[in-house]
Amino acid sequence: MAVGLFRAALALPLVEQWPFDHARIRLALGETHRRNHRPGEARPELRRAADLFRRTGATTWQRRAEQELRATGLAINTEPTTDTLTAQQLEVANLAATGLTNKEIAERLFLSPRTVSAHLYRVFPKLGITSRSALRDALASL
Repeated sequence: MAVGLFRAALALPLVEQWPFDHARIRLALGETHRRNHRPGEARPELRRAADLFRRTGATTWQRRAEQELRATGLAINTEPTTDTLTAQQLEVANLAATGLTNKEIAERLFLSPRTVSAHLYRVFPKLGITSRSALRDALASL
C-alpha cells in the first residue's frame, strides 16, 4: 500500500519543482523496498535520493540515503578526505591499519576497546570501506 502512495506522489505534475521533498519521497520508497527485501528495486530510488540531497546541500539526508544504499549491499564510492575524520578517528584508523587489535590501540591511546570499536565503526563509511583489511589502502589514498 505504501509503495503505491509513494509512486502516486512521484507521479504528481511538477514534483521535481521541490527537490528536497522529491528526494524524501524517493528515500522513503527506497527504504520501504529495502525493508521488504527488494534491494534491486530500492537501489535506484536510494541513488536518486542521495543525488538530490547532495544537490540541495542536505548532507545529513544524503548520508542517510547512502547508509540505506550500503544496507542493500552496494558500496558507495565517495571521495574521502582527512577533513571527514576527526583527529582521534584518524589516529585510531592509522593504528588499526598497522595491524594492531582494538585492545592494543585502546592501551596506547588510553581509551576503552569499545571506544576504539566505535571510532572504527564511524571511520569505515567515511572512507567508503567495509572491512579492516581495506583500511591501509583507504588511508594511503588520502
